[in-house]
Amino acid sequence: MTSQNTLPTLAILGGTGKEGPGLALRWAMAGYPVIIGSRLHEKAQKTADELNKILESESILGFENGVAASKADICVLTVVYTAHEPAIKSLKDDLKGKILVDATARVDFRNPIPPAPPSAARLAQSTLGDQVRVVAAFQNVPAAVLRKNLDKPLEEDVLVCADDPKDADEVIKLAESLGMKAYYSGNLDNAVVVEGLTSILISMNKHYGSRTGSIQISGIDKGE
Repeated sequence: MTSQNTLPTLAILGGTGKEGPGLALRWAMAGYPVIIGSRLHEKAQKTADELNKILESESILGFENGVAASKADICVLTVVYTAHEPAIKSLKDDLKGKILVDATARVDFRNPIPPAPPSAARLAQSTLGDQVRVVAAFQNVPAAVLRKNLDKPLEEDVLVCADDPKDADEVIKLAESLGMKAYYSGNLDNAVVVEGLTSILISMNKHYGSRTGSIQISGIDKGE
């Protein structure tokens, strides 16, 4: 767990899919203690071993999702949209007192249409209650870019939604540690629009033969 002058421990729950391993790899490279979570301990450990081989270290750990969540300060949920509800329900006790970053975009790649409200993050917050602080972020970051050019910062921008802007600030720091720009974008209800942007990006990527389309914000000075 985190202490003064140390970075928070991050658990990537459902971290064996497309997006989770790339985020885990980059955060580990940025110095964060990282845990891969999965429904199966063996699957989590296998992914952790693969990432550690790339890093030439043993810094990334692998555990079952509940154990991973209990050992972390901040959890990042990167499951496919069909697994979102069961994952949230199963982790309710393990997430108490923590920030949960919900990266879920409820969009089917085969038929990318915007989801109906409420947002996935709002649904998560309603299920988890006020003992968990849910933040929506990273829905629009293409998985294909995360494991490429690891020595370069990511150029994607991240829209961060949270009911408490202070919680959003914690997640903005995580995005900025990877070289991305991140912006507070309103409360969790706004996150349904961010999910909908994923359907637009998928459609654009298909039309133009790309896998790396993303968003960038202009006209806002963060005073940095």
